[in-house]
Amino acid sequence: MAVPKRKMSKARRDRRRANWKLEAPGYVSCPQCHAPVLPHHVCSECGYYDGKEVITSDED
Repeated sequence: MAVPKRKMSKARRDRRRANWKLEAPGYVSCPQCHAPVLPHHVCSECGYYDGKEVITSDED
């Protein structure tokens, strides 16, 4: 089993962990209704995906 030969300093440890940050999800606008939608997901506003109506809306 691998065992560290020397103690890792707090600065070196924290520098390695500094890149673990949260990112905001990348939204795109729906081509039908222009609402913000996650990429590769069905639009919750109009129900369209890839130019086709996948979920029928009850607005009629």
